[in-house]
Amino acid sequence: MWLPCPLRYLAEVADWFAVWTRSRHEKTVRDQLQGLDLEVFLPLVPQWRRWKDRRKLVEFALFPGYCFARFEPVPAARLSVLKCSGVVQIVSVDGEPASIPEHEIQGIKTLLDSHLSFDPCPFIKEGDRVEVVHGPLKGVLGRLLEKGAHAQLILSVELLSRAVRVTVDAADVRALR
Repeated sequence: MWLPCPLRYLAEVADWFAVWTRSRHEKTVRDQLQGLDLEVFLPLVPQWRRWKDRRKLVEFALFPGYCFARFEPVPAARLSVLKCSGVVQIVSVDGEPASIPEHEIQGIKTLLDSHLSFDPCPFIKEGDRVEVVHGPLKGVLGRLLEKGAHAQLILSVELLSRAVRVTVDAADVRALR
């Protein structure tokens, strides 16, 4: 005989999914998903913000516009997630929710628990075409040779088949799409 399982049990055996939220609605979505008895993960990072009259430590989403939830991707669960105020959609591939491997979520949780210093950075890979967006090379295009605390860029004159390697701060580079 089949017995319905509570959402909590389903959430514990389900995959993680990224829920795309409206701008600055990550905490609201998190609270609503927790109200559905789902396991939710919203990585927050504290940052000091300055106004004219004061400074305040404010928590911001590490991945702006996204909240992570664990649920079975059955139509009823998907619909309950999509009905939450502030949810735009569940990140999908070919119309099906795309699950996130447990080790990736666990890696972010471990980093946050470690209290190590870190900075969000653009997702770029070695070999990608990039543009320098800050500093003395602002506006220069190149190819990312090596990525680390500093990025190694190759600036080339293709007509001459010549290139120059330069090191810039990794935060000063963004991928070209």
